[in-house]
Amino acid sequence: MTLSPLPSTDPFALLTSWLADARRTEINDSNAMTLATIGSDGAPDARIVLLKGHDERGLVFYTNYESRKGEELAVDPRATLVFHWKSLQRQVRVEGRTERVSPEEADAYFASRPRLSKIGAWASDQSRPLAERAELERRLAEAEARFPGDDVPRPPHWSGYRLVPQRFEFWREMPYRLHDRLVFSRSGAGAPWSTSRLFP
Repeated sequence: MTLSPLPSTDPFALLTSWLADARRTEINDSNAMTLATIGSDGAPDARIVLLKGHDERGLVFYTNYESRKGEELAVDPRATLVFHWKSLQRQVRVEGRTERVSPEEADAYFASRPRLSKIGAWASDQSRPLAERAELERRLAEAEARFPGDDVPRPPHWSGYRLVPQRFEFWREMPYRLHDRLVFSRSGAGAPWSTSRLFP
């Protein structure tokens, strides 16, 4: 079994290529990724979020800053993202530090969301206890009455994060569990990438 040479010296170009493949093969949410953060007790915490943009600056997702993940990232901005595409037998791990996106970037994305999603951002105290579903429905109705038109402003507590990568690992399944693991790493933002392979 012979592995191909390194397909790229740019991990962002390779990620873009793999995401395009995933859009053609995954049934739902090809942009879904696990976000792992560090909890207040020092324990790992993880959940699924959606990639909403990426370029050479990093990978962007949106959330409520007052949510559990928002509170964790406020204390420790380090995080890891993991994509897994079962149909392609591929996985990508991205490690780095998060930073908040600009208000202008968040406004532009929020404006593109469906109306009910915008209303939900106002109605939901994300990650807080909810006594019963009726309370959420009541708050949704109140928010709909507050913002009757399509122009729903972005809540001040709702915005995005950009994970600025320091390390990528691209994983491909190979026969007999002799998988291909390609690593890109750098010392910091703007530094050149180095490439290597790992034993499976």
